[in-house]
Amino acid sequence: MADRIIMAFESSADETSVAIVKNGVEILSLEIATQIKSHQRFGGIVPEVASRHHIEQITILVDAALEDAGLTYSDLTAIAVTYGPGLVGALLIGVTAAKTIAWAHGLPLVPVVHMAGHISAAQFVQPIVYPALALMVSGGHTEFVYMADEYQYVVVGDTRDDAAGESYDKVGRTLGLQYPAGKTIDEMAHQGDDAYDLPRALMHDGKLDFSFSGLKSAVINLKHNAEQRDEEINITNLATSFQNAVLDMLLTKTRTALQEYPVQTFIVAGGVAANQGLRAGIDELQKEFTTTSFIKVPLDLAGDNAAMIGAAGDIAYRHGARAGLDLNAKPGLEFDYLEPGMKFVTPM
Repeated sequence: MADRIIMAFESSADETSVAIVKNGVEILSLEIATQIKSHQRFGGIVPEVASRHHIEQITILVDAALEDAGLTYSDLTAIAVTYGPGLVGALLIGVTAAKTIAWAHGLPLVPVVHMAGHISAAQFVQPIVYPALALMVSGGHTEFVYMADEYQYVVVGDTRDDAAGESYDKVGRTLGLQYPAGKTIDEMAHQGDDAYDLPRALMHDGKLDFSFSGLKSAVINLKHNAEQRDEEINITNLATSFQNAVLDMLLTKTRTALQEYPVQTFIVAGGVAANQGLRAGIDELQKEFTTTSFIKVPLDLAGDNAAMIGAAGDIAYRHGARAGLDLNAKPGLEFDYLEPGMKFVTPM
């Protein structure tokens, strides 16, 4: 059987990335142009700035990906691209580039959901055995995704307000930390004490939904109130208390999810999957679920990148997913959600 060589594009937010992936499990080349410094002075991503950077970088990265892999367009099997969710202008750059190359070289165009990419990055560690469950935790999403089989994604738990990564950045801004704040707070959390009593919403309700808005607001209010009373706040301790609250919620809900869905594989994916506190907590949790294989997406692939889109694109390609040249960006794209009253039975 011939190898499947897929060129993949990722441009949903502030990372421009092009990769070439072989058979969904081998990265032949991976190019990433980051924009963090351009957005730091604004304290977050500016969509118009992100789009301009994507335009400047994407053709450069295409050439670099082919050169690094030692391939030409004639060696490619298909083109895969993130078409949602994300920033509409940013998505359109990747979609347009992918459509142009697919049309010019007569290649199939494979549409990929961004979250499927994050989850499929686990394939670079080891094969996913189904049924599987993923904790998808990033700046835009905090959700449990159940997969009865390959290329079947259903959200069985979601955040009701802010995503975990979004809360990190908002709290980081309050603490005076530079964007993006997640890594800095994670580092501070290993140096301070859990000195502040912060809320952990929905943690013990037995369900799989999250809520981080109250925690974020509690940190903001605590700091602002202390400033108004001229009281000193230990920023390191506050960062520690905040991260401990986030991890308590994530890990408690994960335990509940694994009890409800006794799957073969559990995956931790998304940008926040790089958090060292979360990874350590998952390691401890793994000791309770010895019949489940735990996969933590590698640190260098936890953030947005095109290699993960190549892995997901390979799965989608094998399942016949194809798009026409009318493919458009879908900034609000989501997986299907579990129907009310419906419950999966996981075969083991």
